[in-house]
Amino acid sequence: MPILVDTNVLSDVIHHDPVWSGWSSSQLIQHAGDLVVNPIIFAELCCRATSAAEVDQIIRTLGLGYEELGQEALFLASKAFVAYRRQGGGKTSPLPDFFIGAHAQAAGYALLTRDKGRYQTYFPTVALICP
Repeated sequence: MPILVDTNVLSDVIHHDPVWSGWSSSQLIQHAGDLVVNPIIFAELCCRATSAAEVDQIIRTLGLGYEELGQEALFLASKAFVAYRRQGGGKTSPLPDFFIGAHAQAAGYALLTRDKGRYQTYFPTVALICP
């Protein structure tokens, strides 16, 4: 089964996080061949990169697949945002985690992440792989 990899796990490995790189690296190895990213994750990785080509190379080097977001995922992201606002959330546009969680839910994928709180709240049916 494909597994969507959250940006924080990839950043741990790419930037050698002293606390989390060991756990994150072992998860990437354990799930090799099943891991994918989407445009939101790609964009978040670009924040610390010098070019899109650099991020593309990182994705290929790590053996990750790349998938676009479908309309069902976009719909689910908007519904999660509406629920967030109704619960008092202060952001005025959907958060990246809503698109990531919605992609995992719509595709029936597990999600490899260190940030389970928001995903558990807004996407409770998504199987999370967390520390």
